[in-house]
Amino acid sequence: MKVYLDNAATTPIDPQVVEAMMPYLTETYGNPSSTHAHGRMAKSALEKGRKRLANLINASPSEVFFTSGGTEADNTAICCTIRTKGIKHAITSPIEHHAVLHTLENEEKLGNIKLSKVNVDRNGNIDFEHLTNLVKQNPGSLISLMHANNEIGNLNPIEAIAQLSKEHNCYFHTDTVQTMGHYLKDVHKIGMDFMVGSAHKFHGPKGVGFLYVNKDLKISPFIQGGAQERNMRGGTENIAGIMGMIKALELACADIERHQAHVQGLKSRMIKKLKENIPEIEFNGNPEDEKNSLYTVLNVCLPESEDNDMLLFNLDLAGISCSAGSACSSGSNIGSHVLTAIGADPNRGAVRFSFSKFNTAEEVDYAVEKLAEIYAPVTQ
Repeated sequence: MKVYLDNAATTPIDPQVVEAMMPYLTETYGNPSSTHAHGRMAKSALEKGRKRLANLINASPSEVFFTSGGTEADNTAICCTIRTKGIKHAITSPIEHHAVLHTLENEEKLGNIKLSKVNVDRNGNIDFEHLTNLVKQNPGSLISLMHANNEIGNLNPIEAIAQLSKEHNCYFHTDTVQTMGHYLKDVHKIGMDFMVGSAHKFHGPKGVGFLYVNKDLKISPFIQGGAQERNMRGGTENIAGIMGMIKALELACADIERHQAHVQGLKSRMIKKLKENIPEIEFNGNPEDEKNSLYTVLNVCLPESEDNDMLLFNLDLAGISCSAGSACSSGSNIGSHVLTAIGADPNRGAVRFSFSKFNTAEEVDYAVEKLAEIYAPVTQ
């Protein structure tokens, strides 16, 4: 059996998305910056698509900018806000995705900002009191905190963070790459300044994403070279990819409750069966707290074993695709910065299973069976 449980890394593209993309690969292939008929057709499709996506997040079309993915969108929001607004202080957490963490650390290294990192507890929850103190001490900061952690699945209270940001004249950027298409988004209700999405995390194509920028803010472009995206992003737009992303997000939002129920059922099933089959099993994050844990991600903390170094290889041999890692050992930078930051035991293996609407209960059962076989000597 072949089982794909690495959907937090990328999801399989939905066949309906492929179908929606085909006309823009074979018929409407013009450059949207061209003024001839082929170009005008592409431009019309692009702007109609922008409106469709904006409607899904309750934004204005003028607030949506298409990018090559989440990393570019994160870099644009962070670097261009620091430059345009003269930001001198930024706040993030030690468990952010590297698209955010490395970008902010580089800005500090260049001398552009001072960077503060909010404390997190053993389960990866941010210390909101510490965050509040940092914001009060540094009004006007750039706050960059993700909606859900990509390794352990913890959900941050982004509405509360947005409110705190407003109270102290800060700018709030949130990476919602892992939650876009899995939770409905209303940018005006949440109140953030910047929000990021990436198509391949919700069954769209790779290499395309978007950045929401609050209409009250003006920032300079990150990529120079042309007047595309209303002078905000040089480079010819990936029309087929953009249209695929929009279709994928429409499909996700239209069926979101059934999707949530199905995938949460798979996650709960795996937790239960792992507990039954591997007595020393533990979990990283808040996996059994459905209100505070992303339902698509389960990070499993495994018993100490000589097999930990070969865990991913052995699962791959069994036909199971997932992600594995452990906390960084003392004196070593190898391993997960997230698990290290929350104080996970570096001697215990860790594996991230991440689910999608295409997964089944039979696949979950098979993955648990094979994992239990690997750790049978430990538990017998």
